[in-house]
Amino acid sequence: MVISRVSSVVVTDLHGIGGHEHGHHQHGHHEHHHPMTVGSVRSMLREAGLRPTRQRLALAEILYAKGNRHVSAEQLHEEALTARVPVSLATVYNTLHQFTEAGLLREVAVDGTKTYFDTNTSDHHHFFIETANSVIDIPGDGLVIGDLPAPPEDMEIVRVDVVVRVRPKQR
Repeated sequence: MVISRVSSVVVTDLHGIGGHEHGHHQHGHHEHHHPMTVGSVRSMLREAGLRPTRQRLALAEILYAKGNRHVSAEQLHEEALTARVPVSLATVYNTLHQFTEAGLLREVAVDGTKTYFDTNTSDHHHFFIETANSVIDIPGDGLVIGDLPAPPEDMEIVRVDVVVRVRPKQR
């Protein structure tokens, strides 16, 4: 694989401190390496302050059934339809954003056009495989970030997301 371009995204909290109905990422980090049961999905939603509605439960089960992964809304929508869960793409988008706000998912934006949702909310970075349009985790200490710029006045750095774009080596 060859690195074609590195784009890093610094996300700052523009709403000031607090001010969120769910509070950002105060629920600890969720690293789901094992498939979750219906009961654990239900309690995960409750702990995050989300009512476990039928649709949320169904989508969460599909999301977390396979351990850590990165999905787009379109992908999850297709998987839901395959699993005979009758939801619209708009509902899938809304649910993914609610899960992200509640700290259950992490949003990985690539080029501002494609957004992936990551079930691993711990601090880590990503490779974007251009030819496959897919995102994979950069292993643990595979990236060290040095001097960060001072944030604008009245802002704080929430986290740094680095997306390293790769493609198969050109022969």
